Amino acid sequence: MDDTSDFLFADELPDTVSTEKDAFLEQVPWKVLVVDDEEEVHSVTRLVLSDYHFGGRPLEIISAYSAQEARQVLKQHPDTAVALVDVVMETDHAGLELVKSIREELTNTRIRVVLRTGQPGQAPEETVISDYDINDYKDKTELTATKLRTLMYSTLRSFRDITALEASRRGLEQVILSSAHIFEITSLQRFASAVLLQLTSLLNLSENAAYFRVSSGFAVTRESNGYHVLAGTGNYEPMIDTHSQPTDLPDGVFQALELATQERCNQYFDDHMVAYFQTRSGQEHLLFISNAGRLNDLDRQLIEIFCANVAIAFENTHLKDELEQTQQETVYMLGEAIESRSRETGNHVKRVAEISHLLALKAGLSTETADTIKLASPLHDLGKVGIPDAILNKPERHTEKEWEVMQRHVGIGYEMLRTSNRPVLRTAAIIAQQHHEHWDGGGYPNGLKQEEIHIAGRITAIADVFDALSSDRCYKPAWKLDDVLSLFHEERGKQFDPNLVDLMMDHIDDILFIRDRYQDNQQPTLVPTPPTS
Repeated sequence: MDDTSDFLFADELPDTVSTEKDAFLEQVPWKVLVVDDEEEVHSVTRLVLSDYHFGGRPLEIISAYSAQEARQVLKQHPDTAVALVDVVMETDHAGLELVKSIREELTNTRIRVVLRTGQPGQAPEETVISDYDINDYKDKTELTATKLRTLMYSTLRSFRDITALEASRRGLEQVILSSAHIFEITSLQRFASAVLLQLTSLLNLSENAAYFRVSSGFAVTRESNGYHVLAGTGNYEPMIDTHSQPTDLPDGVFQALELATQERCNQYFDDHMVAYFQTRSGQEHLLFISNAGRLNDLDRQLIEIFCANVAIAFENTHLKDELEQTQQETVYMLGEAIESRSRETGNHVKRVAEISHLLALKAGLSTETADTIKLASPLHDLGKVGIPDAILNKPERHTEKEWEVMQRHVGIGYEMLRTSNRPVLRTAAIIAQQHHEHWDGGGYPNGLKQEEIHIAGRITAIADVFDALSSDRCYKPAWKLDDVLSLFHEERGKQFDPNLVDLMMDHIDDILFIRDRYQDNQQPTLVPTPPTS
């Protein structure tokens, strides 16, 4: 890595974050709603519970003086743990009607509801407990200070356990949804990004996550002398697609990765975590997430379930990625062989592929379609294998008869590719046949125009001509950029799709980045992230 390693980790939260988190959670109160039309009841309840703590957390007493007011309060505070409700208020059964409203209208099943009455005969205990979804029924005369505090223990403990079960259910649902999402992704880099995103989301299950967990992290593949960064978020985004050495990472980060690799399992720390995956072929993948917070048992169980699913998907995605890379390399080698035969050397086919991919994405095509065009476009001139050398490499202008022979390469390439059932080769057949068609109908071989020309052919035509003009050829030196752009301005709406020409102009910096990255007669180099347009 370069000097950027000095600032990649500059915005990390301090080591005190876990202490601050624990201190904050200890101050988050349990909300207790007192619903009674007598002010004295509110005062006494506050007095008795003024110093009460459960699980290290205090109480927040909220008052409502009627059932109607209580409904509004519960809408504003759906996380209320306990409601102490008087039966007789604005009506003889106001409290009972409030209970029904809480369970049925507000659909709040977590809150623990305790009815308190000074007139037991008005609402017989057995009938009330049988007919209403309450958790306890108390006569005000028997509810001493000690019994009230004891009541708080039982109701808050019940609320805490129910809340934990609901969190577990939500977490499992999110694990299932997250796993289903990543199984749909086929690119290893996009897969790593999705896993990183979903794991970060799982870490934010806590109700207080938004306050504490502004997480960032990265996904890496283990190499013999370091790590290849596949994906990154937050502070680690600049690391994407770099190869990091141990000295490039802060001690704590490197040591955490090494420990997970040695133990071959997930590692949890006070303010970060490392998830570990290994494929059957032995390749190791790790996810590092900072500011993960101190995870409880439920968090860890959910993460372990998620990681078990991800490990299977990593294996499948890795194998598919290897096959696709092999396919892509084969296509590039075949395309380069054609270029070499016409005495064109270098990385022309790679540049055409990358520029085509960029334009496809900017044109709003799906990632899958853009990937297919990227893989297919290097075969646009495959038919040149059937053109005699004397015509293919003639430095002078072709005669009319020679030009007719030269034009046959589109048909030859199409016939060679059209019988395949593979999406990439089917697209390559279309590109081979149509990349010399013109938007105004003046091209060959079939004089197609505008939307009659497949989008893949229109895109590859622009990528091919731009790179051909910008590069040295056996019959000409490279054109200056201004001259290339002038030609595209002139041919906008004539030879080329005007919308695609506009996209090319809008993203010319990205295209020039591709040209510089894949210069002729050299291997692609790792360079900084291209400019965003």
